[in-house]
Amino acid sequence: LSLSLERLEALVGRDITRIGLSATQNPIDEVASFLVGARPTNRERCRIVDVGHQREMDVAVELPGSPLETVMSHEVFEEIHQKLRGLIEAHNTTLVFVNTRKIAERVTRHLTELLGEDAVAAHHGSLSRRHRLDAEKRLKSGELKAVVATASLELGIDVGDVDLVCQLGSPHSVATFLQRVGRSGHWHGGTPKGRLFPLSRDDLVECAALMRCVGRGELDRIQIPEGPIDVLAQQVVAAAAGKNEWSEADLLARVRRAWPYRQVSDEGFNEVLRVLSEGYATSRGRRGAYLHRDEVNRRIRPRRSARLTAITNGGAIPDNFDYEVRLEPEGLRIGTVNEDLALESASGDIFQLGNHSYQILGVQTGVVRVADAAGAPATLPFWFGEAPARSNLLSESVNAIREGVDARHRSMPALINWLQTETSIGEMAARQLAEYLVGARIALDAMPTKDTIVLERFFDETGAMHLVIHSPIGSRINRAWGLSLRKRFCRSFNVELQAAATEDAIVLSLGPT
Repeated sequence: LSLSLERLEALVGRDITRIGLSATQNPIDEVASFLVGARPTNRERCRIVDVGHQREMDVAVELPGSPLETVMSHEVFEEIHQKLRGLIEAHNTTLVFVNTRKIAERVTRHLTELLGEDAVAAHHGSLSRRHRLDAEKRLKSGELKAVVATASLELGIDVGDVDLVCQLGSPHSVATFLQRVGRSGHWHGGTPKGRLFPLSRDDLVECAALMRCVGRGELDRIQIPEGPIDVLAQQVVAAAAGKNEWSEADLLARVRRAWPYRQVSDEGFNEVLRVLSEGYATSRGRRGAYLHRDEVNRRIRPRRSARLTAITNGGAIPDNFDYEVRLEPEGLRIGTVNEDLALESASGDIFQLGNHSYQILGVQTGVVRVADAAGAPATLPFWFGEAPARSNLLSESVNAIREGVDARHRSMPALINWLQTETSIGEMAARQLAEYLVGARIALDAMPTKDTIVLERFFDETGAMHLVIHSPIGSRINRAWGLSLRKRFCRSFNVELQAAATEDAIVLSLGPT
């Protein structure tokens, strides 16, 4: 965005007015700098109008009648579906947000059985554009009672009047939760209304931390990347294709006006131009050369392929595709896996899909051929899901709750009262949360926090050994840490390990010997 704005100003030949509007950006000063660019005159003329992001909201945590467990059973999910049915029937229009497409389809199917086929629709990225537009149109016209959506309905789409927003599972971000709940009560004098449904005991901890942040008026701090080279290369090709010729000095000056690239060095910029003009070597010759570079006069021009490449490769969101999984020898389609798993796997690897394990026979274009692994344990090191990672602010709030429980675990009544006051989640939720975390502290003889990492080893029924590193610091760190630990163990002991990471732990597993 920042580079595109500077290129737009270069095209029109004058300064353009830039207006940013948001309720979930923090810190505002840094966002203002990003919006107006790195020129001091622009920053001096910039005006920040801060009316505060907080508005009165009606938010609460909803629990099923049965206690939450490590994984939610079908029976408890049915209780949540019944609660959703009651809330949907009590309101005119309801948005139900979930974190993955799989859950969206599952919840839509169950709510359709309870409310009728014409009352509920799904909305997510795997649906065709026609189906998504049809759901949006029916929602705005009042034909639908509820729409079950992923992030596809979170921003930028007019959904009309919505009375209630239900969130199944923590969205892992305070800003995301506020944006989704803000979809309701979106009229003058209206009050956004949201209900948060934890799906497990760990999810309850995170939901409590989320409610704590909302109550304290805290917002996730945005992370503006500093000078990403991939985006710079993409924009340089687009700029050259649009203008036919650029002076290297003029283009560098234009790039440095964008806030993330204000400190880009001459050497770094020249390296980008070198790669774009010379390409890279492959077995079939050099590829990826999009520019002609006149190193004497320091000017660049586009090659024939530059314009088409710029048009067909806009944006920085990677294309991810699903591969069909087909069971041999029948050729039966049993599901899909993300392309990352398909491309990183090899023949003989075993992975789990649903409740069954399958051995990979081969990977073809768009298809993974598998055989039944007869219950053998999975050997693939990582299985990335769709759900986003937990934000740093939310991890800090989870840590604060864990430290508070650790300080008060000897008195359950005092702890429950403190949790109710600190998080506003209600007595039943506070009691379940207290019992879970106190029980974990007793079992581990310590409360895992960001300053207290607890290692736990155990053997399962098959004799496989598992090492659990309790580190409630978020999956962004845990994934990288888990992969590095796995590689270090594999090299040091010449064994093959499995690794998995969650928001609160890393698991390293060694199969039975």
